[in-house]
Amino acid sequence: AAARLAAEQEVENLSGLSPSPEKDIFVVRENRTTCLMAEFAAKFIVPYDVWASNYVDLITEQAEIPLPRGAEMRGKCGANESELEVSWLERAYTLRLLFLKEGHNTSRGPEALWRLARTQFAYDTGEHTYFKDAVSPGKHTASSHRLSAFVTPAGRSYECQAQQTIALVSSDHQKSVELLLSEVRVQPFDISADFVFSEEHKCPVDQREQLEETLPLILGLILGLVIVITLCVYHLHHKLTASQAQIPRDRSQYKHMG
Repeated sequence: AAARLAAEQEVENLSGLSPSPEKDIFVVRENRTTCLMAEFAAKFIVPYDVWASNYVDLITEQAEIPLPRGAEMRGKCGANESELEVSWLERAYTLRLLFLKEGHNTSRGPEALWRLARTQFAYDTGEHTYFKDAVSPGKHTASSHRLSAFVTPAGRSYECQAQQTIALVSSDHQKSVELLLSEVRVQPFDISADFVFSEEHKCPVDQREQLEETLPLILGLILGLVIVITLCVYHLHHKLTASQAQIPRDRSQYKHMG
């Protein structure tokens, strides 16, 4: 059964197709059908301890760990739960994203939504690419707490170009690890066409920025329309006034008529 499942499931890292060198693309397919797609640029800010110059005190440094292209990936799709796992540098670093689809009762009736419900980042401070002279190097796990991110109506994809920060709490003395995400497009459920995202649901930040960009244009068009209407009304009134006959008010002026 395990062999059959492995044969039916495909995972692909398509990051090389992205025009952005920092963005990764991951696809999970089951039974020859795309069931999860994710595109994003990711970076982790991880604090760790090093010795001060006196070798008595500890100071905190920060490692900036980008998610590189060519990372290994695994995936799992389900009706209400899907998961994406990405690892690199011989699994010294592993990112896990858990997605849930849930039903909710609203004033419009029952609606289905999906969300990013859990994020976990496993890292090894003994790996020297990003951690220099760490005190007591070892493996740690940073996890989200009661996460509800990327909330999206079922059947649609989530899109957010703006940078988002997800806070994770590490097993390394409860240090706070930050996951920075940008250029995000994700759909873990209900993909209707192979390798194609469904209609996007934009994040509030992108919606606000789009409104800020279009609002001056809309106001300019309205102002221009008001000016045109005012000029047309003035021109029409002037034309009608000029064409009207001037009737004398003094009856004595009628004597010369006839």
